[in-house]
Amino acid sequence: MTNFLFEIKEGLLISLNAIRANKIRSILTTLGIVIGVTSVVLMSNAIKGIDKSFQDGISSFMGTDNLFIDRWAWFSNVPWWELNKRRPLEIEDYEKYKELAELPIAVSPVHDAGEVTVIKGNNSISSARVSGTNQDYIYTTNLEFAEGRFISELESENARRVIVLGYEYAEKLFPFGNALDQEVQLNGKNYKIIGILKKQGSFLMGAFDPDNQSFIPLNALFKDFQSRFGGSGITIVSRAPNNQMVPEVRDEAIEVMRRIRGLKHNEPDDFSINQQDAFLEMINQSVGVIQIAGLFITGLSLFVGAVGIMNIMFVSVKERTREIGIRKAIGAKKSVILRQFLAESAILCLLGGLIGLFFAIIGGKIIEQFNFPVDLQIDSIILAIGISLITGVLSGLAPAWTAAKMDPVDALRYE
Repeated sequence: MTNFLFEIKEGLLISLNAIRANKIRSILTTLGIVIGVTSVVLMSNAIKGIDKSFQDGISSFMGTDNLFIDRWAWFSNVPWWELNKRRPLEIEDYEKYKELAELPIAVSPVHDAGEVTVIKGNNSISSARVSGTNQDYIYTTNLEFAEGRFISELESENARRVIVLGYEYAEKLFPFGNALDQEVQLNGKNYKIIGILKKQGSFLMGAFDPDNQSFIPLNALFKDFQSRFGGSGITIVSRAPNNQMVPEVRDEAIEVMRRIRGLKHNEPDDFSINQQDAFLEMINQSVGVIQIAGLFITGLSLFVGAVGIMNIMFVSVKERTREIGIRKAIGAKKSVILRQFLAESAILCLLGGLIGLFFAIIGGKIIEQFNFPVDLQIDSIILAIGISLITGVLSGLAPAWTAAKMDPVDALRYE
């Protein structure tokens, strides 16, 4: 065992000396590994960041235990003109559902105000997303407040002109802070800011991004922006007591809504029950495409890097033929020579992997500055080191075997 460890140590020292003696060549050789490891770590961290951001957004805004009863289906194979024939859901549908449904722990109506411009002094947001709802909406989400509170029952019933701003809206309208209790104009109407949401950081949810969202009382929306009978109707948000009870709440919602809508047993549903699962499926498909593209680029880079390492190792074996002959002549076994060149190849790749890991971390920090989620975890470091070592061993196998099987007499005669 002691002899084996000594041989390993000696082989590593010889390998490091060989790498040190050919610095430029070693650096150029490892470029492919550097690019490959940088790609795989950056891609892995970006995918984890996207997944984490999306899960946080789903959890905080939509809730994993929420159902969204709507005229429209978020993702469906049903043609839009058939969905368009459906009757819009009205506030009376919400009131009846709230009265009849027994399982949900919270139910609220939501309706978008359409094209709204929000103005504060010289700052403005055009086509802002403004949703009307009531005091129960906050119980259907996990939203947290940076300042202030949500809409109260009194404000909701009396159509008070109050507003809760998402984080990004507050930042755009009040870049120097102090937004609470101030007023903004919504299409010329003054609304008092009563709450500002914490940053959710879930821009991947597109139109459902809670950072770019604002809430006003539903009755105020009907008063200032749309008739309660206009538009595409309201959405009813229904929250199950827990994730396990979502299917039961869904079945009850279908039964109750069919009764409310007066549908006969042979008529199809004229409403949709939407769930966050549809978003998860969408993001999983997008992540799958990114993974395939990333794996192709990474695989290509590592293949080019491995070919470069193999080539330079063959050159190294050729250059050190006499050295191999001398070592074999004084008793070095095949396995010792094999280990020496494998160690040299593995060290080259490991150095490339560590440099690639460094660039990936720096790249991740730069990408984060553009509000793109990147999540660095310890398994990314293990992945980088593992890929580097495996690539080094595989690419060094053929040159190391060539060196190990050399005849010492022929090697000593080599000029």
